[in-house]
Amino acid sequence: MRNGKKSTAIVLAAGKGKRMGTDVAKQYLLLAGKPVLCHCLQVFEDSPIDEVVIVTAEDEIEYCRREIVEKYHLRKVTQIVAGGRERYHSVACGLRAAGDCDYAFIHDGARPFIEPAMIGRLFDAVEKDGTAIAAMPVKDTIKIADEAGFAKSTPNRDLVWQMQTPQVFAYAPIREAYEKLLREEEETIRRGIHITDDAMVMETFGSLPVKLVEGSYRNIKITTPEDLKIAEALLFCYQENI
Repeated sequence: MRNGKKSTAIVLAAGKGKRMGTDVAKQYLLLAGKPVLCHCLQVFEDSPIDEVVIVTAEDEIEYCRREIVEKYHLRKVTQIVAGGRERYHSVACGLRAAGDCDYAFIHDGARPFIEPAMIGRLFDAVEKDGTAIAAMPVKDTIKIADEAGFAKSTPNRDLVWQMQTPQVFAYAPIREAYEKLLREEEETIRRGIHITDDAMVMETFGSLPVKLVEGSYRNIKITTPEDLKIAEALLFCYQENI
């Protein structure tokens, strides 16, 4: 517990990882001999965060408990719950399971490279502003395309950020925003709004402005076979520098 406030990490591990092209879900693939999911869970285990809720597929709950939580002695994992059809359904399940906490750290289980310093920055921001989204300024020029695939405009690169996780919120406002999303889900889909991250849920259905906080360029999400190779190289370079 930090400053008398309870925090819960909601770690999403319900994805099937179709783009990975393997029978094993991407969060369970091995990275340096350990499942990808274990790398981020271990950082939370060693952080000021009080507890962890894992959200996974219903038929993988027992596997996750046996092969992840028990095997690697992850004491802060208090619940493993079933997710839903879309990512936002799974987050809502995690938020409901988290219950009585002050801050919710929502994190993709396929991002193994979160760091203690990053968690510290996110804590500082959420305590001040009620939101804290890990993100990094983009390095490349970005183009906005029209429906025909032609460049329509070029936003100022200095103002464009690439979203990452954890995305951290005061618990009550993000829970309320997600419940409103679920109540208005059909209308949201009809309007062509595609919810892609938690910050968007707060922006669309919530009451707090979204604060961007420096994450890390190493904080990649493992989605394709190429990503796994990059992750192995990053981990090797990191260990060499220790």
